[in-house]
Amino acid sequence: MADVTLKNIIKRYGKTEVVHGIDLDIKHNEFVVLVGPSGCGKSTTLRIIAGLEEISGGDLYIGDKVVNDLAPRDRNISMVFQSYALYPHMTVEENLGFGLKISGMPEADITERVKHAADILGLDLLMDRMPAALSGGQRQRVAMGRAIVRTPEVFLFDEPLSNLDAKLRVQMRTEIKKLHQKVKTTVIYVTHDQVEAMTLADRVVVMRDGYIEQQGSPMEIFNNPVNMFVASFIGSPPMNMLDARVQENASGWELAFSDGHAISMPDRFLGKVTDGQDVVVGIRPDDIAPVGHGMFTGEQSEALPLTINISEPQGTETILFVTLAGKEVQSKMLSPKLVDNGDVLLFQVSLDNIHVFDRESEQSVLVKR
Repeated sequence: MADVTLKNIIKRYGKTEVVHGIDLDIKHNEFVVLVGPSGCGKSTTLRIIAGLEEISGGDLYIGDKVVNDLAPRDRNISMVFQSYALYPHMTVEENLGFGLKISGMPEADITERVKHAADILGLDLLMDRMPAALSGGQRQRVAMGRAIVRTPEVFLFDEPLSNLDAKLRVQMRTEIKKLHQKVKTTVIYVTHDQVEAMTLADRVVVMRDGYIEQQGSPMEIFNNPVNMFVASFIGSPPMNMLDARVQENASGWELAFSDGHAISMPDRFLGKVTDGQDVVVGIRPDDIAPVGHGMFTGEQSEALPLTINISEPQGTETILFVTLAGKEVQSKMLSPKLVDNGDVLLFQVSLDNIHVFDRESEQSVLVKR
């Protein structure tokens, strides 16, 4: 069993600091996904854990042991890379057992471990094949099997699905989730794909520019983003961000947009904002829809007449593009009907699900500062 703990981890290349004092506690058997855009520091952090990058500051623990100066082979970790890195002249069985063989493990033990990994990953019928005769998904399963045979305390995955097509990525996400349930060990997984993060993780760690912006369960991150970056990065299609001003009038508090439209401000924001404050209202496409075509529960906004710019039928739903507050907004219309560009429909917003951010700090107004 092994927890992984990062305490004030810093990474510099020369005078340039790329990871800025990260603190992160990962429990045994937890599946943690580091997610963020290119250059955010997620792969560098993973390589620090693997021992492939030297630490410029702070301490890294695997279990209760500081491993800052340990070589990768001495950390009892296994890493699965974006490239499969299989030996082309070896069969699947030979690829799975090669690392154990060069470590001097007895042949009987190698055979047992290789068979166990093959059973877990469904490689039994592929053992005599060469890598060239395998599909991309099969090659990635062999790469995972090669990690499993080492019985590591920690699995590290560095964007393992990025070379696969969309259909295979979906299949391999399922394979990786099943693998974690069977092997029951700590998994740290890096991706730039927020769908992978949401579907795989017990806990998502969102990174930007070498800092951790937020961490929590997938639904916590999705439902309670702490700032505009997290809100816009997590969710597909992305959250609509609209400039507005807080106003108090005779009928109560409202969020007024520059085009004259306004929506009532939910009670949960009262006391968190001030009259006249400039804010950004976040509305996910699922939470704005033509009247009668949304799956809303709870309080809804007044009807807003909006003009259809573009409609994209997708079978059970249609994505509508409309203009609100001077910006193009995406909306999901469920149980869709035929609409034409230029049509004006009445839209409602699910007030229970909107987000409000301070325009200057970009922080959620609900976050204590």
